[in-house]
Amino acid sequence: MSESLHVLVAACRHVQDIRKSRFLAQAAPVQSVEQALAFLHEVADPAATHNCWAYRIGQDYRFNDDGEPGGTAGRPILQAIEGAGIDRVMVVVTRWYGGIKLGAGGLVRAYGGTAADCLRLAGHVPLVAMARLRVHCPFGDLALLKARCGAWQARIEHESFDQSGALLELELPAATLDETRSRIIDLTRGQATTHPLGTPAT
Repeated sequence: MSESLHVLVAACRHVQDIRKSRFLAQAAPVQSVEQALAFLHEVADPAATHNCWAYRIGQDYRFNDDGEPGGTAGRPILQAIEGAGIDRVMVVVTRWYGGIKLGAGGLVRAYGGTAADCLRLAGHVPLVAMARLRVHCPFGDLALLKARCGAWQARIEHESFDQSGALLELELPAATLDETRSRIIDLTRGQATTHPLGTPAT
């Protein structure tokens, strides 16, 4: 598996014919098990012979052979995901049987290979570890602080107010957390306070 994980930038698909059977791999970026299963229900073809799948979301993974011999479909799809170093992804490989049996080894190569080709052709970007930061700043600094968030790759997750100013919760790359905290203090001439929330997440 690749040392650094990547995520898909968009859904993708790849089709190939193997000994008269058609295999269609469809992959999509997902953030939760619910999203993964929703994608399965969206793309699975009830008229197809099999709709086999696998997902990986962090340490959570699952696969399904959908009637193919055990270990010949879902697991090879998962292995393709791991081999490509992709996280937060659901891959569904649909098969329309063409009349020629492929055997266990042939099925493993067909499902795993179609999934791997799909992921290889897909656009992807590095998975960046993210952190959350709570910032309290005076009202007078709020507009400037919000204007700088884009340059810091920080996204405002929540915004509220109290008598002395604004309270923001930001999500930003964990690698830039300390630097961003320093910039916020400098920008507000020491008037803002910053507190990391929890541990960095990916």
